[in-house]
Amino acid sequence: MRALWPLFNPALLYLNIKIMIRSLFLFCLLFSIHSCKSQTDGTNTPKLVGAPCEGCEAVFEFGERTLSSTDTLPGFSEEGAKIKVSGTIYKPDGKTPAPNVILYVYHTDQDGIYPPGEDPQGWERHHGYIRTWLKTDKNGHYAFYTLKPAPYPNRTDPAHIHYTILEPNGKYYYLDSCHFTGDRLLTENEINPSAPRGGSSGLLDLKKQGDLYIAERDLILGHNIPNYD
Repeated sequence: MRALWPLFNPALLYLNIKIMIRSLFLFCLLFSIHSCKSQTDGTNTPKLVGAPCEGCEAVFEFGERTLSSTDTLPGFSEEGAKIKVSGTIYKPDGKTPAPNVILYVYHTDQDGIYPPGEDPQGWERHHGYIRTWLKTDKNGHYAFYTLKPAPYPNRTDPAHIHYTILEPNGKYYYLDSCHFTGDRLLTENEINPSAPRGGSSGLLDLKKQGDLYIAERDLILGHNIPNYD
């Protein structure tokens, strides 16, 4: 029994616990420093590319919400033409699906305006509450349901849906807006752009499917985005 006494010596036990606590503190400190370095080494630092963009920073305003590859924009239950827009986002090679890409979309209401909510924050004051953030799944897929927007009142701009991209590497930029075939306000450049951002003009050809009008828009990260590299 005397040989076992050192194991139960209060002074020795206290010393061992003290050493363990110090070791654990040092480990946590080193881990914290490593984590901070990983977050600030530039790999995920936000970087606006593709020319200046007023309001593109709204792509970061999703806060703490968990993003999904599919969502329904506010107001979908109201009166109007219900549409579904879906597609696949590819990496710059145009072949490999790009997961975890955030897509921010917003558009006007049925009167052609961007109505803010009751207590608008950030860019909702300008973009209105009819907006959402999507995150592509492992197959690069995204989809959203909404009402077909109306054009601005007393203006010549066609009806459209705004797209902003945020890549996992921190690059963010705007894409050409979605437009709709048959809109008499469309210009030739909107119908056949010479260098569509993201590899797609965004001209949606809506097809009736039950109670929905559906269309697809695939995208390629960085395609025709100036200063992307």
